[in-house]
Amino acid sequence: MAFRDLSINSKSFVLLELLVFMAGMLIAVALNNQFQIALSPVLPSNFLFIYALVFGLVSQLTSLALGLYNSKLRENFRGLFRRILLAVAIAFSIVALINPLYSSFALPIEVLGLASLSGLVLVLLLRYGAHRIDFFGFHKRKVLVIGAGQRASIIEKRMRRDVDRQSFKVHAYVKMTGDSPDGIERETKISLDGSLVSYALDNEIDEIVVANDERRNNLPVDELFACKIRGIEVTEILDFIERETGQIAVNLIYPSWVIYSNGFTSTNYLRNTLDWLFNAAIAFTLLLITWPVMLLTAIIIKLDDGFSAPIFYRQERVGVDGHPFYIVKFRSMRVDAEKNGAQWASENDDRTTRIGNFIRKYRIDELPQIYNVMRGDMGFVGPRPERPEFVQNLVKSIPYYNERHNVKPGLAGWAQLKYPYGATEADALEKLKYDLYYIKHRSFFLDLLILIRTVEIVVFGKGR
Repeated sequence: MAFRDLSINSKSFVLLELLVFMAGMLIAVALNNQFQIALSPVLPSNFLFIYALVFGLVSQLTSLALGLYNSKLRENFRGLFRRILLAVAIAFSIVALINPLYSSFALPIEVLGLASLSGLVLVLLLRYGAHRIDFFGFHKRKVLVIGAGQRASIIEKRMRRDVDRQSFKVHAYVKMTGDSPDGIERETKISLDGSLVSYALDNEIDEIVVANDERRNNLPVDELFACKIRGIEVTEILDFIERETGQIAVNLIYPSWVIYSNGFTSTNYLRNTLDWLFNAAIAFTLLLITWPVMLLTAIIIKLDDGFSAPIFYRQERVGVDGHPFYIVKFRSMRVDAEKNGAQWASENDDRTTRIGNFIRKYRIDELPQIYNVMRGDMGFVGPRPERPEFVQNLVKSIPYYNERHNVKPGLAGWAQLKYPYGATEADALEKLKYDLYYIKHRSFFLDLLILIRTVEIVVFGKGR
């Protein structure tokens, strides 16, 4: 599912916010009819509903692009206000552009502005109320974890904040034979002397997560089956982490899980052809839009470093099926940046030039990779390609790292959305967890979601 990272509660919130945006349009039309702010056609009720729906959907699309539906978004209300204001302003521009298509039923620009203002006020009130009162926190699933060792401790360590547990709360961890003693440290651990089924029903458990360290002849299979047929969901720890975090826990993967799980399916010739046509069309459109920015960037690089300094930087990367190709970027580092050999680029790299800091922050340095997309070396969405020197070491030290080369690399990716700037082997492991999730769930709609949400990274200069 493309929207897997939205919790059940946030899906309800998305629907409510759509109604709020639609209400903003209806309020604007009603105020205009009452006070005659601008000369406007009389809209039939069914047409007004369609107009309001389009307005609401466009507003939500821009909200999605600016990260407002990210279930892990951590912003104070001031930061939230800035995002909402920008989203509404962009939505107003889009609606104003499509407004003439309504022909004789087109609304005056004053009404569209009033609808945007009304929608902004209503959404701010809704967001503020939800933030202060936590309207959407009462449908959390109650989870019982079987196991209190190393495997179970991933929940405690990696999902410790409230924002990580928006859709569930852990009731307790059941201690099992064979569990590592250095597992769960802070949360509730229990020992079950009686029936698991009775305990789960008495405590109104919604889901049981199987996460014990020793599985062989140590799982209460009959009890779990009895829970399952009584409506209690039973989930393996790998599937639970994948669902709640949008990543695959590489250190817990075992071959049979990969073989029997859904996803990881290969693409056929038709899908590959359609992918290339889709990527080439976007690349050509993006080139038409951004060529002035690219020209200006080239001129500034020359002025900053001298006319003898190169504008572009070519670097070998590993592509699909491990085939190497040369990536093209605007040069953001000094000419002698790698005089001591290949090294990871860091967030505040002192090798970066003055203009390089800016173009890296807002991804302008990536624009020449449109050429790589049109050649078919890359797509717009996929794991970021790494250098052969790094890949050789990462394949040896990180399990399943080579699997990320089963799809084309991309300009944008799931890992870039979900994980901040990374420049170490540990960061490569974390990003691999998201890359494997993308490969498993790869679809046109997931690609579209990633492209839309990449706007947030570009606008706010986040990630890498």
